[in-house]
Amino acid sequence: MIKKTSKKFVIEGIEVKCGERSRINIDMGSIYDFTDVNMPLEVVRGKNDGPTLFICSTIHGDEINGIEIVRRVLKSNLLKKINGTLIAIPIVNIFGFNDRSRYLPDRRDLNRCFPGLKNGSLASQVAYKFMREVVKQSDYGIDLHTGAFNRCNYPQIRANISDEKTRNLAKAFGAPVIIDANLRDGSLREAVAQEKIPMLLYEGGEALRFDENVIETGVSGIFNFMREIGMIESKVCPVNKKRVFIAQASSWLRAPKSGIHKISAKLGQLVVKGDVLGELSNPFGDNKSLVRAHENGIIIGISKLPLINKGDALFHIATSSKGNYFDSEVAQYESLENVDPINR
Repeated sequence: MIKKTSKKFVIEGIEVKCGERSRINIDMGSIYDFTDVNMPLEVVRGKNDGPTLFICSTIHGDEINGIEIVRRVLKSNLLKKINGTLIAIPIVNIFGFNDRSRYLPDRRDLNRCFPGLKNGSLASQVAYKFMREVVKQSDYGIDLHTGAFNRCNYPQIRANISDEKTRNLAKAFGAPVIIDANLRDGSLREAVAQEKIPMLLYEGGEALRFDENVIETGVSGIFNFMREIGMIESKVCPVNKKRVFIAQASSWLRAPKSGIHKISAKLGQLVVKGDVLGELSNPFGDNKSLVRAHENGIIIGISKLPLINKGDALFHIATSSKGNYFDSEVAQYESLENVDPINR
């Protein structure tokens, strides 16, 4: 029998009791015209004991796919019977979001300012409050991102998969690619790791755009994750039955020359070193130069801007050090080559 929970839960001085849902605004101060700025979140508490999970989006203010993912999760009837507590934050960087900008008004990247300082820069103060009010009350986390401006990402999980618990959560999520990604200084993932809280970072799509495929993968992935940690008991979504590419590293293929880029490769495409991915030429279509894969792997990111200077990043390729790119425990079908690329 599941034990009824009695643990007190308070965010921004507001208590949310067992079996309740509450929307709370975390005070972020005001902008220079004295307009108040708040970070909105919703807390969903089950009646029974269970873990506390936060899901957050838009740490970069123009990465809005995650907002729709959070909205769909919160609308699900499955939350009526959860065990434990869900903290859903659709917009962390409210300042950047209102400006349709990746950064805060002081041009700082919030995802390089964690864990923050109480009296630091604006970005540092946002990071500090998020850590204090959300992260330090959680047992697990999922951070939702997209590609940067003019770049589109294939649905992927980035996590420390050398940790067995995190690796199992990454598999359960069901994204087609898992990358064993290093921690970056000042990132939320680094700060959460220092708190010894397992967290996945989900990437997919591009800035300032919704992508239905990426959104659906994210929503089903979150419910798969919740089922894995015991927050929901029913099998919510079918587990992804396509093979999962497990990558140990990734790198950008850069333009060998300047020109207008005609892309021929697609997101999610498996490539072999030397494969033609695109073509650079002058405005008349002359002086053509083929863009070839610099290593074996899978394309997880593409720059969509056709106007290219020498050295610009064109294709992001994830690679594996193993001869078999696919995780045998997850794989149930023949090949990731059969997965339809994101329709663009």
